[in-house]
Amino acid sequence: MDSIDFIILFATLAFIVIYGSLKSRKNANVDDFIKGGNQSRWWTVGLSVMATQASAITFLSTPGQAFHDGMGFVQFYFGLPIAIIIICVVFLPIYHRLNVFTAYEYLESRFDLKTRSLTAGLFLIQRSLAAGITIYAPSIILSAVMGWNLFYLNISIGLLVIIYTVTGGTQAVNVTQKQQMGVIFLGLITAFVLIFSYLPDDITFNKAMKIAGANDKLNVLDFSFSFDNRYTFWSGIIGGSFLALSYFGTDQSQVQRYLSGKSLRESQMGLIFNALLKIPLQFFILLIGVMVFVFYQFNYSPIHFNPAAQDAISSSEYKSEFEDLKVRLVNLQDKKKELANQFAASNSSSQYITLQEELSQLNSRELELRTKAKGIIEQVDSKIETNDKDYVFIHFIINNLPKGLVGLLLAVILSAAMSSTASELNALASTTTIDLYKRNKKGKVNDKHYVNSTKLFTFGWGVFAIIFACTASLFDNLIQLVNIIGSIFYGNVLGIFLLAFFIKFVRSHAVFTAALITQVIVIIGYFQDWMPYLWLNLFGCGLVISIAILIQTFLKDSRVEV
Repeated sequence: MDSIDFIILFATLAFIVIYGSLKSRKNANVDDFIKGGNQSRWWTVGLSVMATQASAITFLSTPGQAFHDGMGFVQFYFGLPIAIIIICVVFLPIYHRLNVFTAYEYLESRFDLKTRSLTAGLFLIQRSLAAGITIYAPSIILSAVMGWNLFYLNISIGLLVIIYTVTGGTQAVNVTQKQQMGVIFLGLITAFVLIFSYLPDDITFNKAMKIAGANDKLNVLDFSFSFDNRYTFWSGIIGGSFLALSYFGTDQSQVQRYLSGKSLRESQMGLIFNALLKIPLQFFILLIGVMVFVFYQFNYSPIHFNPAAQDAISSSEYKSEFEDLKVRLVNLQDKKKELANQFAASNSSSQYITLQEELSQLNSRELELRTKAKGIIEQVDSKIETNDKDYVFIHFIINNLPKGLVGLLLAVILSAAMSSTASELNALASTTTIDLYKRNKKGKVNDKHYVNSTKLFTFGWGVFAIIFACTASLFDNLIQLVNIIGSIFYGNVLGIFLLAFFIKFVRSHAVFTAALITQVIVIIGYFQDWMPYLWLNLFGCGLVISIAILIQTFLKDSRVEV
């Protein structure tokens, strides 16, 4: 990286932290600190909701996902608009009518304190782990590619977030997330334009898409019902709907974003804005990954994108075998470049089909070489991440973008890490204060006490997230765990809320018992690999509802609860 890149990177991050701290440093009461004084307009709500979901790993992993597997990952988000409509019609009016600080307050009025505390506890477990992973995921990739110290990078990201989140609470998170989303949009558009400009002069966008299509990178829809395919139309519509319903409807890191809306209508419009923009945004990020794939049809790419793997091989007994694979890959890429030019220039349909088959065969052979390389890497060091999807886009950024723009794209990645982590810490602190500390504290204290308590809990959860991120190397495959952790808990929590909303004869004891049983079964199911994790949301939701109804039926409890 050049000095101009560091200047742009640090200036961008410093502006976000300072602006957020100054803009929101005056919080007179709990309502101001946790709900931002209910002053957020719909565009602030919408961008804040989107920024919370868009962690750094979204901008690192998603292009790599498209590079390897094509556009099919966008199906993951197909259920989101359905979920948002349900939340706007059912969840939001109830939250606003009760004027709650957290989603879990409602559960006490419908059931009892232990059900509220259990649900809040499930949220705290999964979201605190996710906060640590949100810091660790970009750190491990940036440290591997840039050579930066992983320990100090984890601490730096965590401390930057803690500074403005403790200072300004929800308002600081909302204000900074608007700036962060602006940086993200600018960086993504710049990356797309530059990738396209790097293609040969005679390769138009249509020709680039032809090359991508010839290699099955543009297959968006998969209507198969097989559990072997993680991302299909049905898993997106059904499993994705339940995941989005759980995440946006019951996860305090999201609920807190739209509870800060100026009115019910502003909150609803903000969520609908997010629903309309989210799928096109993810489609565009995936398209960037496809364009990176097309770029590497005309340029050399490494046999493995993770630098740690290359370093480990260089000092091992497999070095000569690995070097041989690299030479074979270069020869294959020379043929691929020539063939890609012929394919893009072809006008004859018969020639098009022939060249398409030949190009597809070359990419299949390339995949075989990369698979062999992964096998060698695993033999050298089984702890090295061989799934290099997360390293594809950052490799392209570091090695191909001009001075200054590298700093901008790194600012995009770190801004995304900060925005999602800030929302998580803000929600963790709010839930701890409102659902556990305030609800169980004896005696009367003033509002200032709870503001200070929330700040202290924010700091505490921030330190926990940093510690978890710094020790995360003790575990495997953390980068892929964020959605998995959520899916293990989300279905159960969603089922509790659906029971509260729609099945009025079910009482608190039945729900509490069912939730405990369901959580144990879902955890066992995940480790036994019963189904892809996306379906765990539907499974957990249906299971807790069914068990609660059965328990209530057998209890024959006719008591009326408020």
